[in-house]
Amino acid sequence: MDSHDVRRQWADRSGEYSPMYYAYYGPNETSDVVRRMLEQFVDQDAPVLELGCSSGRHLAHLHEHGFEDLSGIELNDDALAVMEDAYPGVAGDGEFYLDSIESVIGDFADDQFSAVYSVETLQHLHPDTTWVFDELSRITDEVLITAEIETCEDDDAVEDDDTGVTYVDEGMPLYHRDWEAIFTDREFEAVAVTQEQRDTIRTFRAPSSSDE
Repeated sequence: MDSHDVRRQWADRSGEYSPMYYAYYGPNETSDVVRRMLEQFVDQDAPVLELGCSSGRHLAHLHEHGFEDLSGIELNDDALAVMEDAYPGVAGDGEFYLDSIESVIGDFADDQFSAVYSVETLQHLHPDTTWVFDELSRITDEVLITAEIETCEDDDAVEDDDTGVTYVDEGMPLYHRDWEAIFTDREFEAVAVTQEQRDTIRTFRAPSSSDE
């Protein structure tokens, strides 16, 4: 499976793990940890970007707690329509990019966002597109948060020991990576880690912010 196949699977996603699925369940513990980390490091009027925002449940949680400048990137065509119905506040106030991360991220300015975060999104980036990590470093001014599955405990998952890929949900690839190493190698400072039931949530301060 190449990077185009992975993007196509998410673009066409319906049913489980689709925008409607996430809107039904709403904000969760990860939403709350991300909010608390952002409150610790940035002001509520700081520009915040979510990678792979789906129908916006995490952004809606931030919006409800006073964050004002929210943006999201999402590949699935159904996401914004679901967001408008489920979370009209953030849908109306936020700025959204309906495209792949790879197609959008190069257009952002250096340090454009005070905070950038992902929830179970970067883990699906194909190895051909890991250059995105350099772009994330470029556009993040203060804090970067990764909430990704670092250990898969799904009994139905199929692991490929030769490639480090776990296939979940009938063939969806999950690429296990050392997120701390990836971003500290790019001069970010690891400042917090929280283990949730599924996600390991890591908070990094950008080099320019760490020097202050």
